Amino acid sequence: MDTPGDRRRRERMVRDQLADCPDVTVRAAMASVPRHLFLPVGLHAGAYDDCARAIGSGQTISQPRIIARMLAALRVQPSDRVLDVGAGSGYTAALFAQLAHRGSVRAIERQGDLIAATRVRLGLLAPAVELIHGDGLATGSADTFDVIHVAAACAERPLALIDRLAPGGRLIAPIGPHAGPQRLLLIIAGIDHWLDEVEFVPGLGGVV
Repeated sequence: MDTPGDRRRRERMVRDQLADCPDVTVRAAMASVPRHLFLPVGLHAGAYDDCARAIGSGQTISQPRIIARMLAALRVQPSDRVLDVGAGSGYTAALFAQLAHRGSVRAIERQGDLIAATRVRLGLLAPAVELIHGDGLATGSADTFDVIHVAAACAERPLALIDRLAPGGRLIAPIGPHAGPQRLLLIIAGIDHWLDEVEFVPGLGGVV
């Protein structure tokens, strides 16, 4: 349920936390997508606070300003093909569905305990997203993407994912020790750009 009060809380989140986000389309998407519906019911009240929130199975939904920072850096275009690695509750995938509304969004999550609820949420709120239960960090499909977003810490540059970038593609991932902190690595057309210090949950291989 998305009430007028929820919408006001989203507006305050965008106004107070995302004022320095340079991408108006990212701010508009985050004002539109009901973040609270991607959290367990008991955490709805704090969904728009300036912090990360637990979603179960040791995973989190990232702080709003960090999500905005990553999405703005990726410069998502309406026709982009997007890969979201570490989909979690599906919130970022739902944002991508708005930003790449003429393209495609594939989201991968390794935690089986999260998949069923995430599939229901996305089915209601972002039905165009293709959700896969799998290891997003492994070498697999030969499909390429214009945008790759990684929402878990990688100990080193994720070469298997970098190889799946289309010409001119963009990838962002937190790089560093699993215990944190890490730095955001943004790759644009094969060139590395190091951004903010962050702290993400570990990016683990395999499927559970």
